[in-house]
Amino acid sequence: MSDFRLLLCTDLDRTLIPNGHQPESVNARLRFSHFCQNPEVSLVYVTGRHQQLVQQAIEEYQLPQPDFVITDVGTKIYQVVDKDWIELPDWEKRISTDWRGKNRQQLEAYLKDIDALERQEETKQNTYKLSYYVPLDADHHALMQQVSRCLEAQNIAASLVWSVDEPAQVGLLDILPRSASKLHAIEFLQHHLDLSDKQLLFAGDSGNDLHVLSSHLQSVLVANASAEVRTQAKILSSSQGHVEQLYLAGEKSKDDNGNYASGILQGVCHFMPEFCRLIESRKAK
Repeated sequence: MSDFRLLLCTDLDRTLIPNGHQPESVNARLRFSHFCQNPEVSLVYVTGRHQQLVQQAIEEYQLPQPDFVITDVGTKIYQVVDKDWIELPDWEKRISTDWRGKNRQQLEAYLKDIDALERQEETKQNTYKLSYYVPLDADHHALMQQVSRCLEAQNIAASLVWSVDEPAQVGLLDILPRSASKLHAIEFLQHHLDLSDKQLLFAGDSGNDLHVLSSHLQSVLVANASAEVRTQAKILSSSQGHVEQLYLAGEKSKDDNGNYASGILQGVCHFMPEFCRLIESRKAK
């Protein structure tokens, strides 16, 4: 059994990183960083960003160094040791079989006639992640059905993840191996570290976090999430019988608005009240 008691998994953009429209609580990120210094806490970043963009965010926003990083919407897992990023090769071996030996360039060729898809920059692609921009006025439900049919015709087992980049006002569609997702990557890491569900907490804000937010894992939806995602999270968690595993952060005081890092810390206190004293002791200083 691992020697820490909390595997704290968090999305970055608009979850820990305050790059949404809503205000950040004063000192919330600093309190979060101090909390993560506790030896009983192991920090995991779970993000759509690739390695270089995660490292850039850590420096730009003065984020604590993680112990593990799940990047590219769950397609890569790294252990971070003294700032060295060590990829876990067993994860890529596990997800590779879903695409039947095909690469993302071949998948892209299968989808070339779908006009609404605009391929994202090369830096946002990897071996098992094919990402597109989609206009917000497009019928993304019908589009995803069309993409699914094209890939199924080629015997490709894929997972389609829809989300919205609110600042850029554009839809995002990630095509991944079916077994590659934030949820499956977190579960792989959980088993790799021999941890129970009670030792794990996830924090997120957007559509590509919904699979985790509505799962059996303890999760917190930060208060700055959109009304649509908030509604979807409640409906999905209820339909799957996981209402007790989802905490919706909210404004508690002028110094704790539930947005970003303050929402993550609210989730920690909700599910693991024994850690609250560590958070509050830092707040009082």
